[in-house]
Amino acid sequence: MSVWNFIENKLQHNHNVMLLFVAESIGSSPGKAGFLLAVANDDSFNGTIGGGIMEYKLVEKAKSLLQQNHQTIFLQEQYHDKTHAKNQSGMICSGSQKIIFIPLSEKNLTTIHSINNQTKKSFSITPNSFKTNDFELTEWKYVDENNWQYTQNIIQQNVIHIIGGGHCGLALSALMNFLGFYIHIYDDRENLNTMEENYYAHKKHLVHYENINNYLKTSDKDYVVLMTIGYRTDKIILSQIITNTYHYLGLLGSPKKIDTLFTELKQEGISIHILNKVHTPIGININSQTTQEIAVSIAAEIIKVKNA
Repeated sequence: MSVWNFIENKLQHNHNVMLLFVAESIGSSPGKAGFLLAVANDDSFNGTIGGGIMEYKLVEKAKSLLQQNHQTIFLQEQYHDKTHAKNQSGMICSGSQKIIFIPLSEKNLTTIHSINNQTKKSFSITPNSFKTNDFELTEWKYVDENNWQYTQNIIQQNVIHIIGGGHCGLALSALMNFLGFYIHIYDDRENLNTMEENYYAHKKHLVHYENINNYLKTSDKDYVVLMTIGYRTDKIILSQIITNTYHYLGLLGSPKKIDTLFTELKQEGISIHILNKVHTPIGININSQTTQEIAVSIAAEIIKVKNA
């Protein structure tokens, strides 16, 4: 939400803004649908539409349009190759992206404020309007450059549940916060210093692990990472949630611990098909040594799953 906060702050201080919004991405385009970049008339900017020479050129174009007091929403195609006669981005990664230019001024403050405070469910952009809606929808409709509509849900954050509030949980919370995830962290220990020092999690939960399934209902959009203090608590939790559906379920532990745990769960009736849903040993193998390196390896695997 930092770009929307940037926009609201600039409009409140009487600075007009040009919002560049990626509506469509094809092929190896570096800017994906939903990427946004705001350029203010004091030459400051926030966000990205893919970076590189393309972004530099379009930021300069946005600055020029602001100087001209441009008031019309329009769409610009960018082709990342040398074969098109016009709208070449200057990049050669192949693919293309459609970018909406939206001029914003003080009159748009109510719309921007409702996005920042999530009082509406989605926003829509057309050649003639930029508004918020009371319904949920993410959709791109394109007929031609004069007939199109982009609609996106306002609440876009991915949710991660980190079970285990120790040093690894603290390090992972910091990194996932930086990556824009909404973080729930859980532990069964009172007055745990690493929970008290965790300023990155949005919600902290002191729980009895025997009741963890009351908090972790099935959600195919959520990410769950299990990293408790030991084998016993891992088993208590995993036996409850393993049949739930999540976008990602990962378990931290040594191969020996995981083999023992899975052997016991199979003996208790959990099928190998269900056990194979668990990402374990968790993370991308980068020979992690420190808690921060472990967090990086887990975050890398989650990003890989998210962007698959």
